[in-house]
Amino acid sequence: MKIAVVDGYSTGRTLVSALRNRGSACIHVQSSPDMSDYFTRGFHADDYEAVLSSGDPAELAAELSRLGAQRVVAGTESGVILADTLTHLMGLPGNRYETIAARRDKVLMGNTAAAAGVATPLGGAFADAASAAEWFVSHGLEEGVVKPTSSAGTDNVRFCRTPAEVHSACEAVLNSVNLYGQRNTVALVQERVRGIEYYANTVSHEGVHRIAELWRYTKRVGSAGYPIYDYEEPVPVASAEAVPLRAFVAATLDALGVVSGAAHTEVMMTARGPVLIESGARLGGGTTPAVVEKFSGNSQTSLLADTLIDPRRLEEFDDAATTWFRTVRNVALINPVAGQVRSLDWTERIEALPTLVTLTHGVKVGEHLAATTDLINSPGYVYLAAEDPQDIERDYRALRDMEEEGLYTGGVRTGSAGRHV
Repeated sequence: MKIAVVDGYSTGRTLVSALRNRGSACIHVQSSPDMSDYFTRGFHADDYEAVLSSGDPAELAAELSRLGAQRVVAGTESGVILADTLTHLMGLPGNRYETIAARRDKVLMGNTAAAAGVATPLGGAFADAASAAEWFVSHGLEEGVVKPTSSAGTDNVRFCRTPAEVHSACEAVLNSVNLYGQRNTVALVQERVRGIEYYANTVSHEGVHRIAELWRYTKRVGSAGYPIYDYEEPVPVASAEAVPLRAFVAATLDALGVVSGAAHTEVMMTARGPVLIESGARLGGGTTPAVVEKFSGNSQTSLLADTLIDPRRLEEFDDAATTWFRTVRNVALINPVAGQVRSLDWTERIEALPTLVTLTHGVKVGEHLAATTDLINSPGYVYLAAEDPQDIERDYRALRDMEEEGLYTGGVRTGSAGRHV
């Protein structure tokens, strides 16, 4: 079987490995001629039978048909629109074409989901900062969130309490490009919803949805005052905690036209119930599927690979039967003070933590390592696992203490690493 992967970066690389291990050949399609090094590092062209550059979708579809591609999937967020377009042009199993824009643009996403009865934050899109600040005041909001309409992670996400902060945050968005090098022409301003945040990594086929992984986020405010990832922990899909999330995620996927493929959906459980933060029609990022499979028996990546090859595997998959036989925590690395990386000796200190399972990073000796303000400039992440949750908490605290002492650059910061949000 031949499968085309659009922008096979980030977790898309692990999908390609899983497909090749199952005997499938892969074709790579790049959606844009200019991709950030953050995504393309680690890309290996020899993993693919053919590598196609960006171009006219109709011509790409014809070439993929000639090469014998039987499915087209997005490897990361930047590939979502082109993957769904190619799927539509080729008549292959995929997502609803009429809602394609709503699966990428957060404004359309919120409007489309709300029209279908899915709870979303109050919000609006603005091409100038003054109008955004006026909207914030007119709606009497105590707190707001400003973000780009088409990006990922915590790129240019700002929490705001005053009209001046909204104005400044919108200017920052409007005067920048997103993670994929696209100019931000409008900024999204929303009410800030509070509660417990989760994400569900799902796989779907012909409208049947299964949750492969459900995780609970913990985020904090970083050194620059912006939200950054702290850690995340898995939630059993069969648990009482997951019950309202399961139905909500399925309704969200239906509303956004996710029919066949992977999705990553972020939900805030508030006092008024679940509220959609956003959803991406692609694999979840920032994970190591092999670790997830080791402690739960499956991952979103493995389930997607199985489903692409044989859709019956999804029908047979009982997401409520997935159990975790260790306490697991995925911890984002946080660099509190910018500086030059003089060595990688710090990796040995992290690897000596008793509960460490794996360390993933892209840090190089001699580079300038920025203070962590979002997902992109985090040094990496680690997985901790143990039978006793207290052992994980001990090592997590030890890691944060080492970071405060200047673990990566030698720069010592006074004060705490940040507060939870």
